[in-house]
Amino acid sequence: MSAPSPSNDLWKPVGDGHWVGTNPAERFPVYTRGNAGEVYPEVFTPLSFSIAAQAGEEAMRSAILYSGLIRPEEIEGHPLSTAFGSGVFGGYAYLNLSIQRVAAGRVPGGKPTDADVSFLGVGDPPPHVVHPDDKNLKAGLAGLRFVWKTINDSGAEMGAKLAADQRTVDQFLADMPPVDDSTNDELHAGATERLIDLFAPLFETHLKVSFVAGLTVNVLTNLCEKQLDDPNVAVQLLAGLGEVDSAAPSVAIWKLGRLVAASDVLTARFDGGIDQAMLDDLRAGTDDVEQAFVTAFDGFLANFGSRGPNEWDTAFDTWETDPLLPLVLIDRMRLADESHDPTAQQARLRADREQLEAEVLAKLKFPVKKIFQRTLNAARTYSQFRERSKTTVVRAIHGSRLRSMELDRRLVEQAMSDGNADAARGDLWFLTEDEIDNYMADPAGSAETIAGRRAQHAKINERIPPFFFETSQPPLNEWELRSETKEQVTKGEVLTGLPGCLGVARGRARVVTNPADPRGLEPGDVLVAPLTDPSWTPLFVPAEAVVVDVGAVMSHAVIVSRELGIPCAVSVSDATRRIPDGALIEVDGSTGTVTVIELPE
Repeated sequence: MSAPSPSNDLWKPVGDGHWVGTNPAERFPVYTRGNAGEVYPEVFTPLSFSIAAQAGEEAMRSAILYSGLIRPEEIEGHPLSTAFGSGVFGGYAYLNLSIQRVAAGRVPGGKPTDADVSFLGVGDPPPHVVHPDDKNLKAGLAGLRFVWKTINDSGAEMGAKLAADQRTVDQFLADMPPVDDSTNDELHAGATERLIDLFAPLFETHLKVSFVAGLTVNVLTNLCEKQLDDPNVAVQLLAGLGEVDSAAPSVAIWKLGRLVAASDVLTARFDGGIDQAMLDDLRAGTDDVEQAFVTAFDGFLANFGSRGPNEWDTAFDTWETDPLLPLVLIDRMRLADESHDPTAQQARLRADREQLEAEVLAKLKFPVKKIFQRTLNAARTYSQFRERSKTTVVRAIHGSRLRSMELDRRLVEQAMSDGNADAARGDLWFLTEDEIDNYMADPAGSAETIAGRRAQHAKINERIPPFFFETSQPPLNEWELRSETKEQVTKGEVLTGLPGCLGVARGRARVVTNPADPRGLEPGDVLVAPLTDPSWTPLFVPAEAVVVDVGAVMSHAVIVSRELGIPCAVSVSDATRRIPDGALIEVDGSTGTVTVIELPE
């Protein structure tokens, strides 16, 4: 029996009070925003959802069955799409925690709560209710074979697959006509139809790599706990790996920041404020150092222009489509001193890691020593692979984004000329993929539909989706309003999260909720953020430490902080709403604690 395809009866596109979403699965009832929120942090638009739903179903199904820990008959008939795991509810992406828990409990030596550690951090999720089918001999044996094969595998096969995916995306981008020379039909094909065909296999690879990365890190953590009485050793052994794609932009932005810091001319430009006029003047500048910066900056955009806030969703700008975003990051980076050089930090971390690894292996005896070493190698390899697969997917999405944005610009212009004065940038994303043809034929004719969906989208965006739910999501009017305040911390209070990267640092808390607007972040500050994706990475470098509301072992904040050597505490619940801006805090990355030393006046 083939998997059910996403259809209107399964995923209610819009209307009748509903927003885009899938139906919960009865057998696997617990869902979480953990991890999924890093990939899709915002409310889905109808277009983005309809593309992901069509491309994600088979990819998700294949990835869930990849290890054998979940059997085909267990997910038969359940819609599994779309974003990063298991479903979209109330317009937000969620991961099916129940499936992850069942799989984790079937790993040799594992338990269901291992999934919580990987994807949630800390919190108060619904407990795992044991089901008679949780124990499955076939799945257990398959999982044993899979784990053994994984830790004894060099990763060469998956590495070759990732390289092939990169070449596929290169060809995908090369085959499409230039944006400015494309017809509307060609833009439409590149924006949706071709992306759907390409996204499914790329997403499948990313999901499989992510699963193996989480699995190997869990096994390594359990080994550290059982053999060394300290599960946090696993974090130290995964620090300073190098070749982590999501950390690479930080190094590039650091170098651009050094160019600015070393030049009085560039410093004067940046001191005048970051806006479009500043960028235009910089590009028109005749000074040699200005031209050198512009050349380096354009090279940065060519390499990393696909990155940015919400980079998986074509509705949002990236560093290429809005170059002011990386300029703001460079502006923060130029103020940091040389001690924050990410290359030097990586070298230090690598040396510390190699010394620790030698000490750990000296304590272990055969055959545990051999198993430990191979598990460590697999965890490192697949952690790097996970970030690489993500980069590949994001580059493909960006090719589609450029065409979507141009098509949107043209159709909005046409709608306005046809008499729709309310037409605005982004209208395209408030239609589902199968509605685009009609919109292209008559842009003004979709005005009422677009206006209604924009209003509903804005209404949802006023509230915070529940981090967990079981069986059914609470109605929208029960969600917490973003405008609601939380009880502030008191002097001496200790907030507890999870270790991200070891080290202790003090600094003034700088609460940043949008990486596009970090202007208050100064050298010596502690970055306090709700969650992070690669667009946040450069902000880690000038900061003394990082505190994140949510996050776990496989979260972006942990991966990047341990790569850059920044003390980090994740899963510090409501840190951005409880810690006042300007408070003096101390972050202990080895314990995941944040101590309030002094409150701002």
